[in-house]
Amino acid sequence: MPKTVADVMSHDPVVVRSETPLKEAIQILAERRISGLPVVDDVGKLVGIISETDLMWQETGVTPPAYIMFLDSVIYLQNPGDYERDLHKALGQTVGDVMSKNPITITPDKTLKEAARIMHDRSVHRLPVLDSAGQVIGILTRGDVIRAMAASQD
Repeated sequence: MPKTVADVMSHDPVVVRSETPLKEAIQILAERRISGLPVVDDVGKLVGIISETDLMWQETGVTPPAYIMFLDSVIYLQNPGDYERDLHKALGQTVGDVMSKNPITITPDKTLKEAARIMHDRSVHRLPVLDSAGQVIGILTRGDVIRAMAASQD
């Protein structure tokens, strides 16, 4: 019988809320040696995910979008909306300021193969696992998938 997400996921993952200070989230990631955290609202529903990638803006800063002047008009060579979003992340003080919204999720009954396909096709490193009520009950990482593959070779 194929392994399911429930067989391999980490149960009861550490979660943070939108108003959690960034310093606290960074401390949790560092101390627990994890690369991302689900972000939940007051009733435990998933609202986003914060990852090392989201936090990199804090260190790297942002570069204004390139533009050219043409007949007294500014023509942006990149989307200025992206710059605004990135600037907001670079200056953010709370998890909600820098988290990625609408993360890709999975349910515990899906097969590990389905989960691996989603992770590969969507280039995600982790999938929050939600129950039928939308509550975060686990998290599945690429490392979990690899460890399950290794265990099945024994």
